[in-house]
Amino acid sequence: MAGIDPGLIAAENEARAAALARDYAALAEQLDRRSIDIERIKARLAAFGVAVPSWGVGTGGTRFARFPGPGEPRGIFDKLDDCGVIHQLTRVTPTVSLHIPWDRADPAALKARAQEVGLGFDAMNSNTFADAPGQPLSYKFGSLSHTDAAVRAQAVEHNLECIAIGQAIGSKALTVWIADGSNFPGQSHFTRAFERYLDSMRQIYGALPEDWRLFSEHKMYEPAFYSTVVQDWGTSYLTASELGPRAFCLVDLGHHAPNVNIEMIVARLIQFGKLGGFHFNDSKYGDDDLDAGSIDPYRLFLVFNELVDAEDRGAPGFAPAHMLDQSHNVTDPIESLMVSATEVARAYAQALLVDRAVLEAAQEANDALMATLTLKAAFRTDVEPILAQARLEQGGAIDPVAAFRASRYRAAIAERRPAVASIGGGIV
Repeated sequence: MAGIDPGLIAAENEARAAALARDYAALAEQLDRRSIDIERIKARLAAFGVAVPSWGVGTGGTRFARFPGPGEPRGIFDKLDDCGVIHQLTRVTPTVSLHIPWDRADPAALKARAQEVGLGFDAMNSNTFADAPGQPLSYKFGSLSHTDAAVRAQAVEHNLECIAIGQAIGSKALTVWIADGSNFPGQSHFTRAFERYLDSMRQIYGALPEDWRLFSEHKMYEPAFYSTVVQDWGTSYLTASELGPRAFCLVDLGHHAPNVNIEMIVARLIQFGKLGGFHFNDSKYGDDDLDAGSIDPYRLFLVFNELVDAEDRGAPGFAPAHMLDQSHNVTDPIESLMVSATEVARAYAQALLVDRAVLEAAQEANDALMATLTLKAAFRTDVEPILAQARLEQGGAIDPVAAFRASRYRAAIAERRPAVASIGGGIV
């Protein structure tokens, strides 16, 4: 059987159950004094999920080097096994997001393995930012916005293949990120490049199944350092608006300039019905793809404050997709993804604690101090007992990292998987 022995998880939980029960009871009493029902928070948390990227379970790298880790996945079926372990322990990552062509395989076999490890499939991801082996035409100078119509047609066809694979495995969305742009002034005509991109995206959108959504993802820079065709949320919004009602914007937390107010961008996209979802990670200097919540957990909380606000007031069409998107260079990828999934869930739980009535009253009265203190009161609350109790009740681990290390899963798979210098993976 794939995954970790349930008996080991049970034994790990037994050693921590008494302490958790005390912590949960203490937090319940504290929240009750604030007129917050801990069981209601736990129930909403139990229904929350964030997708794991298939490429995230491999070791990442930088432009300078990549240092492979032991037991790295050799292909998509190993990736699914590792993603299954993440969900088995955290119970908050029920789906996996595939990246084609890296994860290309027989759809029936993909579905069978995913079901075996307890997973479903989230959004499909296309790749026209790199050349695949045997690919006739190169994307060196662009893909969906390339000056050559033949290259654009190849890129469109690749996205249509992603849709076809996704239909066969039960996905309901396609995420499109392109690296198209320029590195020198004058290299590209800004308007014509965007027109070509929109024309290509219209062809993809036209092939979208009726029950699917299309996510347009923006990125400020890299590998196009002078200009990028879809460089910010405004261009992504223009794209989604041009395409139609099933086109939305995807927000990657690392794809913005430093100090950008991402939570306000989220609010704007919600207001105009174009928030499609997220790629969660964290950033210190640029598009760093660090573990979610590792640098600025307050910003992550503020993003979820906007999401919970929209959820509570029933914003029309509000159904964002949540996914991690990280590159792990010095940590065990499974451990980092478990911690990140937990941090995303933590931010959601904290946002659920915000006293909306008090916050709105402070906003209407222009009471800046009370408004920010209301947010801080929720953010400073240690919600770990709720997270742990939700995991326990769903069959997960009270302490996922401790259980993972106790299982020696990494050592076991290292014996079966020979070390590889490179695997299919990406940072989108």
